Amino acid sequence: MPSPTPLPVAPQYNTVEFRRSDGPLQHNAAYAWNLGWNGQGVTIAIVDTGIDVDSPEFAGRISSKSRDIFDGNSGRGLNASDDHGTNVAMVAAAARDNTGVLGMAWDAGILAIRADSVGTCKSDNPDSADDCGFDDIAIADSVDYATDNGARVINLSLGGGAPNSSLKDAISRAVAAGVVIVVAAGNDGSTQLDPFAAGLDLAGNGGVIVAGSVDENGVISDFSDRAGSQPTHYLAARGETICCTYRDGTLYVDPDGYIYLFSGTSFSAPQISGAVALLAQAFPSLTGKEIVDILLRSAFDAGVTGTDDIYGRGILDIARAFQPIGTTSLAGGTTPIALGDTTGATSPAMGDAAAAASLQSVVLDEYRRAFGVDLAGTLSAARPREPLYGAVGVQRHSVSGGNEQMSVAFSIDARGEVGEAPRIRQLRLVSDDADTARVLAGRVALKISPKTQVGFAFSQGRDGLVAHLQGQERPAFLIAGDAAGDSGLYQSVDTALALRQQIGRWGLTVSADRGDALSASYVRLASEQRGQRYRGKVHDFGVSLDRRFGALDTAFGLTWMREDETLLGAKFHDAFGLSGAETLFFDAAAGWSFGENWRLGGALRQGWTRARVSGAIAGGSKLVSRAWSLDLTRAGVFASRDRLGLRFSQPMRVESGGLNLTLPVDYSYATLSPTYGIRSLSLSPQGRELTGELAWSGPFLRGHGSASLFYRRQPGHYVSLPDDKGVALSWSTDF
Repeated sequence: MPSPTPLPVAPQYNTVEFRRSDGPLQHNAAYAWNLGWNGQGVTIAIVDTGIDVDSPEFAGRISSKSRDIFDGNSGRGLNASDDHGTNVAMVAAAARDNTGVLGMAWDAGILAIRADSVGTCKSDNPDSADDCGFDDIAIADSVDYATDNGARVINLSLGGGAPNSSLKDAISRAVAAGVVIVVAAGNDGSTQLDPFAAGLDLAGNGGVIVAGSVDENGVISDFSDRAGSQPTHYLAARGETICCTYRDGTLYVDPDGYIYLFSGTSFSAPQISGAVALLAQAFPSLTGKEIVDILLRSAFDAGVTGTDDIYGRGILDIARAFQPIGTTSLAGGTTPIALGDTTGATSPAMGDAAAAASLQSVVLDEYRRAFGVDLAGTLSAARPREPLYGAVGVQRHSVSGGNEQMSVAFSIDARGEVGEAPRIRQLRLVSDDADTARVLAGRVALKISPKTQVGFAFSQGRDGLVAHLQGQERPAFLIAGDAAGDSGLYQSVDTALALRQQIGRWGLTVSADRGDALSASYVRLASEQRGQRYRGKVHDFGVSLDRRFGALDTAFGLTWMREDETLLGAKFHDAFGLSGAETLFFDAAAGWSFGENWRLGGALRQGWTRARVSGAIAGGSKLVSRAWSLDLTRAGVFASRDRLGLRFSQPMRVESGGLNLTLPVDYSYATLSPTYGIRSLSLSPQGRELTGELAWSGPFLRGHGSASLFYRRQPGHYVSLPDDKGVALSWSTDF
């Protein structure tokens, strides 16, 4: 049975002293140390056989309130006749002094309480206190004394018969005061707890941890009493072959060069007591019962899955105890925000911005513990577009027709059911066609007067409708997109309307559409998001002017895009309170027919986006974005109706800007309230996609063919993605 996997240790802790210290290494104590927690300011009460008051391992940290609980009658002081209490204290809190070993909470204070009955210790055996007598009344007095004098955790590496009512009452009082009790499980190798531990567990009402022992491999020690019928508060820790015995304050090596190791659940208990001290220092608002619950819930599962009668709740894992547990939320907020979930999904225009982003903040877990987190690490980036699949990976049936007064065009999905041939026969779909075809998009344009045109479309944006009314010539390329109409987000359009009026030599067109922004992934809890994609409403309103100057055709326009819940297609967690954004696009397009069948064209779209101030979204949250395309085409190259074109383009890309967020940046346990600050989240990608395409289309073999040679540098605006290059061929015909 393995132990918790040891985590990497910072160089300042990876010393000979640390490597000699069995418990901290096995139970990942250095994880807490790396965060700055070492037990300082927390008092561990060691109720035992006394302590070596002159040991340098405890210098300056033995509380002045330490005492012999019998000092009124014995006059013997804290120094014991055996090493049991000293070794227990060493495991819990030996100093970081580059000698000997390192305790779990190496800077904690020690309240040493000698409680062995006067004259009962007759052995120098350091492995056990069994030769010393302990009276329940004296232990009860020691527990009360420790509680009254600031102990956060009381270590009882003791055993024996069932505790009397006085001791159980003292345990109950300590737990009620917020003190954690850690008691050894017993060393009889029994399938049940030692009666002493079993009785204290029942008296503790959730504030007691019973410590069992495992070896260096995480296997239950032969001598350790098992969890048995009381597994709920049983936690195993290293208690077998613990280094090392001290004499006169130094590591003892016998004349033959050997050092003495000791074993027992007596030394599992202080491993856990030290862990309690680390948690109490890091999270001072925790109650004792909460600390117990955290250590039990975060334990490394051993033995049978879940709580069992051997390992109880598992093996101590300090690293997991110092990670958020349960539901998390921004400090000061109430909306849950799961750190394992997606807190935001960016849009195609933002490319790989999430990979380099940083968004430091503070979250609280179920126990109101504050954790500093980088929320940018939970952002999901939009998947790069796959234009090749969209160009040749679908089956469509196109139907169009018209005259000077009206034009109609439809695209129909012709894939059919799996394993079933499509049965498209006519534009009007009857019942048996409905299962194998659906209208993908449609457009109708009407000339209602010599100078007035109107058009409407479904599943097609207003930009294409406007271009049709204006009579713009837009060369068709399979891969390199046209900058006109590129909003930089995944979007589906429900309906679009446009009206064009000829005013002298200028054409004035007003247009609108509505649809949905499709986020790259859901940003709600995982249980709510499987197989779904979030949709947020998007409305576009535009006005444009067009005019032809001889061989030069031009168009200029402004578009206002309103998003209800997204920011240029990006969706963020509800905890941020994003309530949408407005974008103003400036569009410019021109085409020059400079020779017979030759045309040089270009388009530019510049966008300015501003997020609405709401929730955590602060003022100054804005983006600047840009898309452009430049193309050269020649008609009639090999036949009268074919076309050859070369295009260079950049898809819509956020050139600068991001979100300003008012987030918790610190947290006070004294006031249980956060301190807020502004955190900026850059949404400008590192990558920049540039696409080049050489495309031909025209009649071929009684049908229509197209061929494309393309190259995409940093596709999707991802600097780390390999360049995308290839050839695309397609052919279609009517039957």
